[in-house]
Amino acid sequence: MSVVFVSGSFNVLHPGHLRLMRFAKEFGDHLVVAVYSDRIAGNGAHVPEQLRLEGIQSNSWVDEAFLMKESISEVLLRIRPDVVVKGKEFELKYNPEQEILEQYGGRLIFSSGETIFSSLDLIRKEFLQTTANLITIPQDFLVRHDLSISSLSNMVKNFSKLKICVIGDLIIDEYIACQPLGMSQEDPTIVVTPIDSRLFVGGAGIVAAHAAGLGAEVNFISVTGNDAARKFSINELALANVKTDLLIDDGRPTTLKQRFRSKGKTLLRVSHLHQGAISIQLQAEILGILKNSIADIDLLVFSDFNYGCLPQPLVDQIVLLAKSHKVMLAADSQSSSQVGDVSRFKGMDLLTPTEHEARISTRNQQDGLVVLAEQLKKQSDAVNILLKMGEEGLLVHAASLDTDSWLTDRIIALNSAPKDVSGAGDSLLITGAMTLASGGNIWEASLLGSLAAAIQVGRVGNTPLKTKELLQELLS
Repeated sequence: MSVVFVSGSFNVLHPGHLRLMRFAKEFGDHLVVAVYSDRIAGNGAHVPEQLRLEGIQSNSWVDEAFLMKESISEVLLRIRPDVVVKGKEFELKYNPEQEILEQYGGRLIFSSGETIFSSLDLIRKEFLQTTANLITIPQDFLVRHDLSISSLSNMVKNFSKLKICVIGDLIIDEYIACQPLGMSQEDPTIVVTPIDSRLFVGGAGIVAAHAAGLGAEVNFISVTGNDAARKFSINELALANVKTDLLIDDGRPTTLKQRFRSKGKTLLRVSHLHQGAISIQLQAEILGILKNSIADIDLLVFSDFNYGCLPQPLVDQIVLLAKSHKVMLAADSQSSSQVGDVSRFKGMDLLTPTEHEARISTRNQQDGLVVLAEQLKKQSDAVNILLKMGEEGLLVHAASLDTDSWLTDRIIALNSAPKDVSGAGDSLLITGAMTLASGGNIWEASLLGSLAAAIQVGRVGNTPLKTKELLQELLS
């Protein structure tokens, strides 16, 4: 393990200090920071030593921090760091550390002071901060369908009684934070440098994690490659309390989608995947798993991204199996950048396509939304359809209980300042389906699903929903 050492008074942690810490961390595995004690700092100490130490300890780059009560030479001889980092302003001055480092082969490096290093803490806040405070519950929708906040809250609390199986394509999402450098002089290309990355479980995996975060007992079935992404997903899903049956296909990688982002915007997406259908043997294994567990399932959710995990023969057999045990069914088949057909999931209690996906499936590019939804319903034999329209909100198309007519309504987009819309559909699908499986009606399902989507788009990256988040938004 290589050790990097930084020392100073650190009265107030300012951007220059953050750059220094980030720069130092690049040169080793373990960053040690010595904070000058009040005695050592002398007149340079404007803040009590314990407060200065706590400030350094709160920095995410620092692995170890202590109060330095001896000379720098004594400290270096005791710790023997591989690298000592100082600010650029010390480069032309006398540095007593140099003599000590030369004794055992250490290096003295001066911070470049580049702004990209201080930018990183701001970038990381993007994953932590949300815009949930900009969510608004549509009171007119509540009135039209005789819904109450208390009944919706009770519905959410009942999610914990559900046993759910999610089956579909596992995706690992990698968010790569970049610092913009400018425009290439050779050709009109944006030039960036990556400075940090973060992995999330996505695809059908996050659908399962959402269900578990909302209190349900969840099993997730999918197919992965035999690679590092598989290991990451197993660990993350275990932390999310999701039971998994992840079958290995040596002929494909675990799907990895990379998003290169800068200043809150996605510049480019790169997908590493294999779209061929899984083998007949793997299909039989999946069906066997379901046959052994179907009697204990309340809700089965297909989360399809058209990457080969759900070939049509397997889907048909699963649907027959589920219906024979009276298991509620829900499905989503995403076709944002590839060809798909959501109507191939026949007889679902809930379908949640985008308008684009519905038009692809029905080959209907000219009719209005209500006609489109009705056509998709007939084609798929679905009971309820939630047509996702992005910033325009949601079209609810529901079967009437007493006639053959249809009821239609709309919910506006509930978050007025979305940060990352990529996970909206997954959260809508599972929350709406869980509401129906708990005995709720389509109006309750559409509202709670929309609320879950509003929470999800208020943050960057896929973070599993929690019961307390839904309740907090309902009761606030």
